[in-house]
Amino acid sequence: MAARPLFSANVDGVSNIEVRRVGVHEFVAENDRGASVRIGRKGAEGSFSPVELLLAATAGCAIVTAETLITRRVGEGLTARADDVRPAGAHDLDAIPVTLEYDVSTLTEDQRAALDTAVRRAIEQLCTVSRTIKKAPPTPLHLP
Repeated sequence: MAARPLFSANVDGVSNIEVRRVGVHEFVAENDRGASVRIGRKGAEGSFSPVELLLAATAGCAIVTAETLITRRVGEGLTARADDVRPAGAHDLDAIPVTLEYDVSTLTEDQRAALDTAVRRAIEQLCTVSRTIKKAPPTPLHLP
């Protein structure tokens, strides 16, 4: 059987990720553009747990998608948060609520409503991460 390449060919700029073991319960994820992030077990110093990466991807996708819509109307202050919602000890999440925070105090009620609609629509239509989570695609595991 031929070995699979570490990175398959990118299609339209889509990235692939390689996760490499660098120590006991220590891993590094890298993309083909040279960026990396440390992965470890929950609570490991200096690293993200796999669930934290899922949360970061969900919040990150929302904020990247909505950034221009928000900042051109209210300025630079913009943060996103995703929360881990599950019973203690569970190994799957019940929900991943995402909260975007920005100051709308300078907007009228109509402007706030228009911005709310535009942001929700953009994220629902364009955020690949949350759209994929909602779809729950198969995640086949390939072993040697």
